[in-house]
Amino acid sequence: MSIKKQFLKSKPVCKVTFSVPAETAKHVAVVGSFNEWNTEATELKKLKNGTFKGTVDLPTETSHEFRYVVDGAYVNDEQADAYAWNDYAAAENCVINL
Repeated sequence: MSIKKQFLKSKPVCKVTFSVPAETAKHVAVVGSFNEWNTEATELKKLKNGTFKGTVDLPTETSHEFRYVVDGAYVNDEQADAYAWNDYAAAENCVINL
């Protein structure tokens, strides 16, 4: 899994690209505080090499909790900037700092 950040010079926005290698998966999405944890809001597209990829525009100088949903199972990204415990999920969420 990987996270790529591209900060725009023209406005306070960062294009964040999420990549998840999941060749056998049928559905992958990224959920988080930026899309109200909606599993259908930010679906990632499957590439020919089996990686799911998608880009989200997020405001700079913010932090967001997120996780991936791979065929219904929540998965963390080992390249996250940090992790935060969530009592509601009883698990750690990934954190991205912009």
